[in-house]
Amino acid sequence: MNTSRRWRIDIFIDEHEDERITHAEARLHTNDKTQLVGRGGARRNPDDTEIAEIGDELAVARALSDLAHNLLQTAASDIEAITHKRVHLHS
Repeated sequence: MNTSRRWRIDIFIDEHEDERITHAEARLHTNDKTQLVGRGGARRNPDDTEIAEIGDELAVARALSDLAHNLLQTAASDIEAITHKRVHLHS
């Protein structure tokens, strides 16, 4: 029997040009109403050329990395709740 699930990640990017900072938030939505959030940021050096896409890429990559870490922690907690044993998952 094949079972298919669909999870969705919404990514929000917020740029603060005056501070040369880009923030990103990656929100995971699952079928069981689990909602995890990952956050990341990027800061442009004043000497660098202003290319918004690079800040977006860095901030989103860091948000997705944070989200992946949070998802691993959630999975470990779920396993511990079932097995009553300490779990350490590697990425």
